Amino acid sequence: MAEITVYGAPWCPDCRRSKQFLSEQRIAFDWVDIDQDPEGARFVQEKNAGAQIIPTIVFGDGSFLAEPTNAELAEKLGLKLEAEQHFYELVIVGGGPAALTAAIYAAREGIETLIVERSAIGGQAGVTERIDNYPGFPEGIGGAELAGRIRQQAERYGVEMLQAVEVTGLARVKDEDAIEVMTSQGEHYDGRAVIVATGSSYRRLGVPGEDDLIGAGIHFCATCDGPFYKGAAEVCVIGGGNSGVEEGLFLSQFAEKVRVVEHNPELKASSLLQEKIRRDPQFEIHTNTDVREFVKGENGKLAAIRAVDRESGEELEWMPAAAFVFIGLDPNTAFLRGAVDLDEWGFVRTDRTFETSMHGVFAAGDVRAGSTKQLGAAIGEGVTALLMVRAHLEQVGDVPEHVMS
Repeated sequence: MAEITVYGAPWCPDCRRSKQFLSEQRIAFDWVDIDQDPEGARFVQEKNAGAQIIPTIVFGDGSFLAEPTNAELAEKLGLKLEAEQHFYELVIVGGGPAALTAAIYAAREGIETLIVERSAIGGQAGVTERIDNYPGFPEGIGGAELAGRIRQQAERYGVEMLQAVEVTGLARVKDEDAIEVMTSQGEHYDGRAVIVATGSSYRRLGVPGEDDLIGAGIHFCATCDGPFYKGAAEVCVIGGGNSGVEEGLFLSQFAEKVRVVEHNPELKASSLLQEKIRRDPQFEIHTNTDVREFVKGENGKLAAIRAVDRESGEELEWMPAAAFVFIGLDPNTAFLRGAVDLDEWGFVRTDRTFETSMHGVFAAGDVRAGSTKQLGAAIGEGVTALLMVRAHLEQVGDVPEHVMS
């Protein structure tokens, strides 16, 4: 049993937010749906003087929070929300593998570094069930374990880290070689250089069952997770664009059948890719079809997908071994709009030194336009970005005393 229990309901947006926050921090919790559990509903009313306030989150020591903000949850969990000082040689925005690797290399060179991460240190790697394509681990390694090891290495070198703290904007300190990093806590931190390594987020369908099954049958990377389904009778690909069809072709080497599901009346992939899968008997294609629900089995893994044909209204149900969702990537760059140049999809444009349009601000990993969105590449970009930062710091020289204060 987890030490934290969240009482709420599926229709409650604050409940979903709190569950997401705890999941991002990789904190185990039990979920009680008060719509289905009368005892749970009574318990919530007892805790809240007769009012049915959700989410009500109960902790191992018996204390509870009713409808807490993320900041209140973070404080309760003892997360570090404020840095020890206001000036650093390097501020890294993001806490995934690219960010942590840059921080390790920076700290080894004596560059005072602060990491600011809006969710949990470790990034998407930390919530990946298993990583099988990273060098040095011939049997594969759990994503959380790998992220934890990289974090421990950064901590050993004294890298200061904030988590559950969102960066809200960047701006140059007027007339100085420093960049101001503003946060949701109302604090600001100045750095002689900044590396943006906030990554990107896979778009989700937002249907019932999805959040609970990520990593347990629902995946967003065929290269990462496809080999786990070698010999499977069927896998499902949701998304009929180039990425979805390409990943489906990759998955066809592992599964006997690949079912492709597309919301629109026609696939959006190139004609060449469409021709490949239409000729291949391993593929079954459903267009004009909406996924409505992912069903969890008794083993806690994906048991079925429920969908509907939008034209006929026919209800469909499939039982694949896994579902791979490829409906796009959203870069985590909302805080950068108007500050640095972004491409048409919102990824950060950089020059060959990984520097952005704002002098002293660099980008690395999945957030950078042109990156390959692979773990090994992100770690390599973290190293490269730090080497470019080192050259930048050598150019800007000493920090003015009043900026240090």
